[in-house]
Amino acid sequence: MSALINTSSEWLRGYDERLTARVRMVCFPHAGGSAAFYRSWHRGLPPLVELHAVQYPGRGERRTAPLVDDVQAVAGHVVDDLAPLLDRPLALFGHSMGAFVAYEAARLLDRRGAPPVHLFVSGQTAPWTPDDAGSGTARPGAGIADADDEKLVRHLQRLGGTEAELLADPAMREIFLPYIRSDFRMLQSYRPTAGPPLTTPITALTGADDPVVTPALAARWRDLTSSHFALEVFPGGHFFLLPEQAAVLDLVSARLTAGLELTP
Repeated sequence: MSALINTSSEWLRGYDERLTARVRMVCFPHAGGSAAFYRSWHRGLPPLVELHAVQYPGRGERRTAPLVDDVQAVAGHVVDDLAPLLDRPLALFGHSMGAFVAYEAARLLDRRGAPPVHLFVSGQTAPWTPDDAGSGTARPGAGIADADDEKLVRHLQRLGGTEAELLADPAMREIFLPYIRSDFRMLQSYRPTAGPPLTTPITALTGADDPVVTPALAARWRDLTSSHFALEVFPGGHFFLLPEQAAVLDLVSARLTAGLELTP
C-alpha cells in the first residue's frame, strides 16, 4: 500500500513522497471518481515524478463536505492548494470530467505565471464552445444529471469503471449517486473560460472503442495550445486507463522525462 504524503491540503492527496523528484504530477478524477483511482500509479512512474491526486468533496474522508458543481470553482480551489507544490515543475492529468477541471486549472496557473509543463487530457472531448452549443451537436452526457436513478446507472454501466460495479448494490447507490449526479451537473453546465490557447504542451488520450469520445473529438484539443500536441489512442473503451494502465504510465513517463526541459 502506498504511503500518503502528510499534507494539510483539503483538495489534494499525495502518494509516495519523493524528495529527489524533479516534477510533480497532479491527477484529476472522472465524474464519480476519487483520488483513490490514481493511488497505485506511483508504482509505474519513475523516481523523478511525484504523484498527487485531487479529492473532490462528497467522497472518502470528504464525504460530508459540501458538493461543488462548477468546473471553474473546483479548479480554483485546487490551484489555491497547489501553491506549496510549485517549487518544482508541475504536470496535470485529467480523465473524463477531470480533463475539463485540469484544463481550467492549467489556465489559472498560466495566468498566475506558473504554467504546467504538460497537460494530459484523457477520455474527453475538447471543451465545447458557445458555437458548438448552437450547432445542434449534443454534448456527451447531456441530460444525465436530471435523469432518474436507473437511467443514470445505465449510463455509468455503459461507460464502465469501478463505480458502475458498486452501483449494482442499492445501498451503495444512496452513498454514491448524490455526488455522481452533482458531477454530471457540473459537466452539463460547463462552459470553457475564454482566452488565448495555452502555451503548455497537450497530450490527448482516448480509447479506440470509447462510446462517447471518438479520436476525432479528442483531436480537437490541438486547437487549445500553441505548443506541441499529440493524440494517443489505446485499446479499450472509456475506462481504457484500467487495462492499459502500464502503457499509459509508460507514455506519461516518456513525456515527462524525454520531452520536457526540467530545471536541474
